[in-house]
Amino acid sequence: MDPHLLRTFVTVARCASFSAAARELGYTQSAVSQQIAALESDLRTPLLGRRPVAPTPAGERLLEHARPLLLRLDAARADLLRLTASPPERLTVTASPLALGAGAVAALPNTGVTLRVVDRETVPLAVASGDGDLGLVDGVAAPSDPLRLPDLAPLTVTGVAEEPLAVLLPAGHPLARCPALDLADLADARWLDAPGTALPLEGLRSTLSGARFRQSLRYDGTDVSTLCRLAAAGHGLALLPRSVAGAAGVGVAVPLASPALVHRTEVLVPKVPTAAAAVAAGRLLAHAGPVPTARGQ
Repeated sequence: MDPHLLRTFVTVARCASFSAAARELGYTQSAVSQQIAALESDLRTPLLGRRPVAPTPAGERLLEHARPLLLRLDAARADLLRLTASPPERLTVTASPLALGAGAVAALPNTGVTLRVVDRETVPLAVASGDGDLGLVDGVAAPSDPLRLPDLAPLTVTGVAEEPLAVLLPAGHPLARCPALDLADLADARWLDAPGTALPLEGLRSTLSGARFRQSLRYDGTDVSTLCRLAAAGHGLALLPRSVAGAAGVGVAVPLASPALVHRTEVLVPKVPTAAAAVAAGRLLAHAGPVPTARGQ
């Protein structure tokens, strides 16, 4: 299977248009059509419906394989370039919003850094594909447990911070005066679904089997202060690191007592990091508290 044709297929499926895919790839529409036809001939099955342009059942199945395969190819290219390219003068750090705690910010070099704040799913993708030299990603886990990250490429993943969680409520909420909260008591409450910042609702549901955790509003941004204002205004509850919820200046942060979960931050670097990334990772680890050691992916 030709990766070149596979990449064209993924682009057409994402754009839902042969002409839009052609513009993005820099080809003529005729060339894109010929490439899709060649791939369908190779696999002996239609992959895309034409009106509208949408994957067939076989095309959907191919997409499940194609995306990780292409990412692996990009990761292999990036890995080899790190071995042969001259060391970059700058360090590119990709981080999810809640991974940028005080310790992480203090550990970053004062000069020569480009910091990109993205949603948490993009962080490992960026490091694996070479778009970032170092990543900082956060999530919710049991104490001392690693985060569940996709197996994209050979990466070294190390925990650098863990802290308690809190539920951010409006000041007038009936539970705002509680000393602590059990997540099970909030299973039927309405929550903000903010996958780029707070724990996505699917993650909450997986912690408590059968709990609904109904969505009141979906926030697709990465600005933590906006998320906190939404929660304080009554648009839904949010589960956040206690330091963030308590320092928001809006609403009421009530500590989470059960289940036993923490907010965890991990640093990601390639197996063969650049010199700048290795130094920055060392600084981050020097600022880390008693957090579990590195693991490979």
